[in-house]
Amino acid sequence: MKAIRTALLTGTFADLKGRGARSNRESRFSEAVHEIDPEYLEHAHQAAGRDENRTVRDFAQSTGIAPQAALGPAQSRARPGDEDTAWQAPELVPTIKTCVTQEQARTIISRNQSPDVPFDRSINPYRGCEHGCVYCYARPSHAYLGLSPGLDFETRLFAKSNAAELLDRELRKPGYQPAMLALGANTDPYQPIEQDLRITRSVLQTLAAFGHPVAITTKSALILRDLDLLQQMARQNLVRVLISIGSLDRKIARTMEPRASAPARRLEAIRQLAQAGVPAGVIVAPIIPALTDQDMEAVLEAAAKAGACRASYVVLRLPLEVRDLFVEWLRESAPLRAEHVMSLVRQMRGGRDYQPGFGTRMKGTGAYATLLRQRFELACRRLRIGQQHDALDCSRFRVPEPPEAQQRLF
Repeated sequence: MKAIRTALLTGTFADLKGRGARSNRESRFSEAVHEIDPEYLEHAHQAAGRDENRTVRDFAQSTGIAPQAALGPAQSRARPGDEDTAWQAPELVPTIKTCVTQEQARTIISRNQSPDVPFDRSINPYRGCEHGCVYCYARPSHAYLGLSPGLDFETRLFAKSNAAELLDRELRKPGYQPAMLALGANTDPYQPIEQDLRITRSVLQTLAAFGHPVAITTKSALILRDLDLLQQMARQNLVRVLISIGSLDRKIARTMEPRASAPARRLEAIRQLAQAGVPAGVIVAPIIPALTDQDMEAVLEAAAKAGACRASYVVLRLPLEVRDLFVEWLRESAPLRAEHVMSLVRQMRGGRDYQPGFGTRMKGTGAYATLLRQRFELACRRLRIGQQHDALDCSRFRVPEPPEAQQRLF
């Protein structure tokens, strides 16, 4: 307890059980000013139509989410060493419990016009992510809530408990035109709290009832819990799954993605999905130069052997506060390689730590980025893994009878 109290006072944790970030760094909204940032799909629709200088406090009042506090019915969860995750918790380091706040969202489908992603709409059942991946590009979205993109992002979570109800309502709107919907564009839909809350499963049940296509991205083997639903939807060409694996090195995964499923469990998820007839692919992400880039071919080979039919990759992205959080972790976890890693990152980013522009943020630029692309394409050809996804079927979309109408029949 003394170690935890000291850490809370300083804001920095040298060694923290099962967490990716090492500190709660200040966000860019330290003066409580809300600025529109199109970088994050989750928040693009929330900012639309609002004053660019609106304060976080105003935002909190309108959404019912309090800055720097977890309001409403909350749950505290201490995650011990889980056999499904990459980390096994040591006994003598401080623990921070996860606090989950039930949020009554106002809308659930987020829209975007990004040319970098193959979808124009997405659903995120949760804000924040307990996986705690230190490199996560979505971390800065927590600043919109007046919370830190650091430890707060992975310990102070918000669950949209009315997600399925909102989705049903939005899909019933007159004139709604179906198109592939992405599940997990911002935070992982199968993060550990989903095991108990089952919000993602309720969303899938709603999509299945409407015959609506969905693409799921996750790094959790928990997705196998919903194999019954996924298999049913796959028979109608309504679903595909992408499993994210950046490295097969368990040690790297344990420190960089502390509460995500271990790489071997993710490969097993691909195998079981493929055997069940669910189209499963792999995203090699993030590729971190001089740290995980040497694993690219090994990840692709293992995924192909497991049954992956498609593959893609994304290089390390360090927007806004993520840069400082990642560098802090890097200097602690790989001090001898830290400067070399960041030097190569800048070579891929035009001399900067990050390029936020469309067309460059996912793959980077320059000679090193070109070499990664060539290696990826060569490996995919050798392993006969496709790089383009087959289209899902939108023609099966139907609006079912509302539950109350069905009840009247009886």
